[in-house]
Amino acid sequence: MIEKKEFYINGAWAAPAAARDHEVINPSNEEPCAVISLGDQADTDAAVAAAKRAFPAWASTSVEDRIAKVEKLRDIYKRRGEEMAQAISLEMGAPIDMASTQQVGAGSWHMDALIKAGREFHWVAPLGDHAPNDRIVHEPIGVAAMITPWNWPMNQISLKVAAGLIAGCTMVLKPSEESPLSAMLFAEMVDEAGIPAGVFNLVNGDGAGVGSQLTAHPDVDMVSFTGSSRAGKLISKSAADTLKRVSLELGGKGANLIFADADDKAVKRGVLHCMNNTGQSCNAPTRMMVERSIYDQAVDAAAEVAKSVTVAAADQSGNHMGPVVNKTQFDKIQDLIQTGIDEGARLVAGGTGRPEGLNRGFFIKPTVFADVTPDMTIAREEIFGPVLSIMAFDNEEQALEMANDTVYGLTNYVQTQDPARLKRAALALRSGMVEMNGKGRGLGSPFGGMKQSGNGREGGKWGLEDFLEVKAVSGWPDEA
Repeated sequence: MIEKKEFYINGAWAAPAAARDHEVINPSNEEPCAVISLGDQADTDAAVAAAKRAFPAWASTSVEDRIAKVEKLRDIYKRRGEEMAQAISLEMGAPIDMASTQQVGAGSWHMDALIKAGREFHWVAPLGDHAPNDRIVHEPIGVAAMITPWNWPMNQISLKVAAGLIAGCTMVLKPSEESPLSAMLFAEMVDEAGIPAGVFNLVNGDGAGVGSQLTAHPDVDMVSFTGSSRAGKLISKSAADTLKRVSLELGGKGANLIFADADDKAVKRGVLHCMNNTGQSCNAPTRMMVERSIYDQAVDAAAEVAKSVTVAAADQSGNHMGPVVNKTQFDKIQDLIQTGIDEGARLVAGGTGRPEGLNRGFFIKPTVFADVTPDMTIAREEIFGPVLSIMAFDNEEQALEMANDTVYGLTNYVQTQDPARLKRAALALRSGMVEMNGKGRGLGSPFGGMKQSGNGREGGKWGLEDFLEVKAVSGWPDEA
């Protein structure tokens, strides 16, 4: 069992002010794999004070030097990628091969994109030809609180930390208490990269403790949060008293529109995407909407794909699905699967209980429901597990109406060979992202949503802008 109790504050590992132990549970076997300490107000105050002291010097450091530090951090991260994969797999249950490629790879991919964006960003730019002595200056907002989830730990930490560093902000990171090992390993890498003392600080804690303390802290200038919509609302209310900026990346209930002319791999692709990371992705396509003329064959195909997905412990090599992160999530997903059955959806794969041969660990059966109606609980609530809901539509107008009939608006998906329909759907869908025909987003594309999926954008130049203030300057001297 790993035991780490330190916080990283002001460029050094420090003992917490008042230790409150928290066990990190290995979701594959339900056994403790680490013990960490949860911070209290004194730890939060110390970290924020360190970030505040470090801000003037870091903000005045040249962009080129800040980018060079992030480049060094990225190189160390890549070199220690296997360590990171082991930590992520242990703490949150990502299968080790998937952790090594997707989970770890997401972090370096985002750092690459932010480095590129930092070099290309117009930090001081003319307003326009009509105002030759006006400049628009982008400056760091100040001390940023970064609160990250457990489902894609390095994806979210790299998006926030690398963007904040390049922008010139100082920061306090509170990772999820469910996935602290990867965050503390990342802090070791920050230290190795030579990031100046106080620029990056890490305090472990839960949402009610350190999370709430950061969002209300008068010396925190912004909060960048990824997590549930419920928590996002609480953070917004807490931050309102100090009028700090709040950037939110929240839940989702993605629709996957499969038209009759979709390619022959569309259904399989949709099911596997939904089940990836054991369904623990806010942008998962969990509502599969199928044109009625191909509905029955799509349901049969989806059921067969789900039944072919194997489930095993996270430390086993191979292309399988691991457990969900903890008992709370396990119980919630089981209850929602039962609710789907009780409300009349047709279960065509999976169901309640653990998969055959697994009697310990937070394992869920890959589950597919057909004949789901838009009013059912499983069609409306974010399940955050490997559960797919399939429903039929008769025409394009109905499909778009059904897709938009949700409080969420993160990612939607479209599968058709009709270019005109693709364009219409892309513009009509109320979501921050639309992916079509299996094409993923490009390097530096902004990640974020509409409605109750949040209001921020992460990645590339948009990720930098989240951490920047805009200053309008008039009377700029003529260039010599």
